[in-house]
Amino acid sequence: MEARHLRYALALADHQHFGRAAASLGIAQPPLSAQIAAVEREIGERLFDRTSRGVFPTAAGTAFLARARKALDEMGAAVVEAGRAARGETGLLRMGFIGSALLAPLPGVLGRFRKSRPDVRLDLREMGSPDSAAALVAGELDVAVGRGNPRGAGAEDLVTVPIGADHLVAVVAAAHPFAGLPEIGLEQLAAEHLIMSAPAQEPAVASHLRTLFGASALDAATTSRDVHTIIGLAACDAGVGLGPARMRLITRDDVWFCDVTPRFRLPDLQLSFRAADRSPVLAAFLDVVRANCPEVGSRLDDVLTRRQPTVAGRTQAGRGRGDPVPA
Repeated sequence: MEARHLRYALALADHQHFGRAAASLGIAQPPLSAQIAAVEREIGERLFDRTSRGVFPTAAGTAFLARARKALDEMGAAVVEAGRAARGETGLLRMGFIGSALLAPLPGVLGRFRKSRPDVRLDLREMGSPDSAAALVAGELDVAVGRGNPRGAGAEDLVTVPIGADHLVAVVAAAHPFAGLPEIGLEQLAAEHLIMSAPAQEPAVASHLRTLFGASALDAATTSRDVHTIIGLAACDAGVGLGPARMRLITRDDVWFCDVTPRFRLPDLQLSFRAADRSPVLAAFLDVVRANCPEVGSRLDDVLTRRQPTVAGRTQAGRGRGDPVPA
């Protein structure tokens, strides 16, 4: 039994006449009569009473038609849902990120993505950069935002693009001697107790700070999972916090931010995804990244073009909103 047989039976029930039902379906009356008879033989029950006053459903027909109408509605909904999924309008996006990415640029990107794709479910996980990269390679995430390039087995299968440059700043309590200074030098910091991200969270940053201050200073430092805790501990005068300049986006009256001289550039924030991922939801998310961060979009397209020139040229001009991003 096919969907058209269900439509034939419903049309006959609506019009109560073979001729009118056939006309509404755009077919001749004899084929309609034959198809209805074939459905009745397949079911083994008479679905319609043929009378001189018209054609009316039997009890069996009434039960059949109720299910038939639901079945056609479900089939129509299935077609709609398939189209929405293919355009990245439904589905799931799993993202791992470090906490400082929530200061910028993730609020603008995720906010815009949720507005454009309200029915896509977001699975958002704060993770250290190594953990998110490993989860991405393992297929447990769709996107990872970390600091520094992903490393380890499988990293060569990822597309990675910088989404934010940053430099090192210090944060101190409002009553600290450094408060009010526009900048402080490395030699001044070396004499202070330091507060910084845990090496497991951002190993690329820890490696650079170890070069600046030495292993002993880092081994004695207080470590934290995120920048909010670094700032909070600095506000308690527990030491001098070190972190990315985007920490300045957190406005508090009880702390003071100082530039570190000489200026020290931190490893870039990087957005990564699997090169072979053809998910329409990922493609839709990358479209939002392009729209929200034009400079990131151009870098992304450059990376994709270098990976597959014959396909990636469609990313700007020929790619539809639901097409997958080429790897």
